[in-house]
This record gives sequence, C-alpha cells and structure tokens, in this order.
Amino acid sequence: MAYANEYIASRIDWCRRESTQVCAPLESAGWRAEAEGLEDALLHRDHTNQYQQGPPSVFARYVLGLADGHAVLRMGAVHQHIAPPVHQAGTERSARSDRMSDVSTRHMLGLTRRAKKILGRVWGHGA
Repeated sequence: MAYANEYIASRIDWCRRESTQVCAPLESAGWRAEAEGLEDALLHRDHTNQYQQGPPSVFARYVLGLADGHAVLRMGAVHQHIAPPVHQAGTERSARSDRMSDVSTRHMLGLTRRAKKILGRVWGHGA
C-alpha cells in the first residue's frame, strides 16, 4: 500500500509541475484539478460537486485524477493481499522448500507431457 501512496504523491507533484509550465489558464486549471482528484482519492474525499460547476474539461480532469487514484489504491490493496513475501538478500531458503519446488516442477512437466499425448491423440497427430 505504501507504494500506491508514493505513486499517487509523485503523480500529484508531476501534475502540479505541469500546471506551472503551460500557458493556457484552462489547461493549467485542468492539471490542478487532476492533482486535486488524486489527492482526494488518497485522502478519501470527493469534491465532484464543486468541479461540476466549472468548465467541462476541468471537471473531466478532476474525475480522471479521482478515478486513477482510486484504481491505484485498489491495486495496491489487492497486491498487498496476494503478493508473496519478499525475501531479503542473503537469506537462505530451506532445503525442504527447494525440494518442494523441484517436485512441483517435475509434477507440472509430467502433466504437460501427458496433456501433449492426449491432445495429439485427439487432434490425430499421435504423440
């Protein structure tokens, strides 16, 4: 989850930098709106009503930032639950886990060979 927060924070900074480098006021407002949408997602806020009163392009950029922020946070939460633990450099894996992965690999390869034979027979290639 920390990675998601860092990603959103860096994108907020990027949007703010972009808003200072454009000439058109409406484009600058769009970048600021996108940054605020990302910030609102991070802080679990929603200023959609406020932006609906303004220019449609600025509203669209706010919604884009808010939606992207929510998506990144959801992906971070999912990744946190399904990602395998990260092993520190220099830590030793146990011999048992190495044997287990070898057995699993051998088993998987055996299933693959059998599947090829079966499919060859089904498709008439005769493995």
